[in-house]
Amino acid sequence: MGRILAIVSDLALVVVFVMIGRASHAEPLDMEGIQRTALPFLAGTLMAWIGFLLKRHTGTTLMNGVFVWGMTLVLGILFRLLLGDTAEVAFIVVAAFVLAVLLIGWRAVLHLVRRNQPKRAKAKDPRRSGNPARRSAGR
Repeated sequence: MGRILAIVSDLALVVVFVMIGRASHAEPLDMEGIQRTALPFLAGTLMAWIGFLLKRHTGTTLMNGVFVWGMTLVLGILFRLLLGDTAEVAFIVVAAFVLAVLLIGWRAVLHLVRRNQPKRAKAKDPRRSGNPARRSAGR
């Protein structure tokens, strides 16, 4: 999985989280409401990805998922509060759980799929062989 697909997946799942939350509270699923609710969390997700891009991480490992989850949750709540919205303890707990399932969950599935795929044999370089005759033949 490429980085672009991973970034888009994380951003889409944050929007899914927002839509589930708004629907569960009988709030309208209009574009303005979704944007207003999602922007703080999307900003947190993007900041995590900026870090990955600067460090050249793939962003698809389980530990990367934990990092994206933490940044999305902490910065999302912080930005939400800075914008004048509320963040009750129950909301933070539910947001932490749902975002963990979504942002770490797809990476866990990817990890299991990759782990269960047959390993590809690496082509051996004859110059790295223990046989000196083979090493000189490769030059």
